[in-house]
Amino acid sequence: MDRRSLIKNAGIAGVLAAGVAPAVHAQAAVRWRLASSFPKSLDTIFGAAEVFSNAVKSMSGGKFEVSVHAAGELMPAFGVVDGVQNGTVEIAHTAPYYFFGKNEAFAIGGAIPFGMNSRQLTAWMVDGNGEKLMREFYAQYNIIDFIGGNTGTQMGGWFRKEVKSPEDIKGLKFRIGGFGGRVIERMGGVPQNIPGGEIYQALEKGTIDAAEWIGPYDDQKLGINKVAPFYYYPGWWEGSLNLSFYANDKAFNGLSDENKAIIKAASYEAHVTTQARYDARNPGALKQLVGAKTKVLPFPQSVMDASFKAAKEVYADLNAKNPAWKKIYADYLNFQRDEVLWFRFAEGTFDNFMQRQKL
Repeated sequence: MDRRSLIKNAGIAGVLAAGVAPAVHAQAAVRWRLASSFPKSLDTIFGAAEVFSNAVKSMSGGKFEVSVHAAGELMPAFGVVDGVQNGTVEIAHTAPYYFFGKNEAFAIGGAIPFGMNSRQLTAWMVDGNGEKLMREFYAQYNIIDFIGGNTGTQMGGWFRKEVKSPEDIKGLKFRIGGFGGRVIERMGGVPQNIPGGEIYQALEKGTIDAAEWIGPYDDQKLGINKVAPFYYYPGWWEGSLNLSFYANDKAFNGLSDENKAIIKAASYEAHVTTQARYDARNPGALKQLVGAKTKVLPFPQSVMDASFKAAKEVYADLNAKNPAWKKIYADYLNFQRDEVLWFRFAEGTFDNFMQRQKL
């Protein structure tokens, strides 16, 4: 009796009794490579990709694995969009504003000067129109994006000399990541867009006069306080920085529905974990930096006002010449107006009160 007749006549019980196993079509294992824009030494921001990778493997029972590669291993830090677009890698983890040179609209998905804080930006991406609008924009680069962490409000950076007025920005060679450089440039500064791993050397050699990176925990790891004594706040160009996972559209669309859901869930886990790590680790690092004689100073009000004015001028220019920017920014700004109003009543009032208390 042939195998087909046996199965038809005996049924499954008979098949098993006869020792003939039916064909089982197991889901094929999936292996992706992830290119990060960050060095391994930064366990917070680079670590977001590791959290993502571990979550994907765990939720898939080991059937879906994503190997994580630091900046420079597979491609340069600022080459990951090209890598994903061309299908060289299936996915990347990066800061969207690194790629504003391709189109300024990239920056809106990450951070723009005087933009939303971390909770507001997450709200726009998850429950507002942020994800929808950014994905429409990213489609031209063969990218499907997922939230990948948030640093919270960043510090204003490290300076060799004090900043006492907007005049001190003129001629300043300032390493500033992403879109904030456009505003610094309008104020007369000279923005430098270099990877985090090269900041210390550039400051030490005097190639630049100042540099911002993220905040106390990551900045301390880079040792920037050893070559620039003045540490300013806040980083008005990054009220928060939304990090992103960029997946190649063909690679993602080729996944099973289960694996697509795993990618989304893993990105959410990385997002929450990364934001929590920054909030938990920055306070202790700031104490240590102050203990090491770092001079922590607020930007003068005149600098803040001049920066805000310059940012609005940059946005007006972009609205006039960049249709993608204009479409996304209009929605972003409307959402931000409502968020700022709401935070003024509850969140802001509570925070201001607590910051004046002795705990």
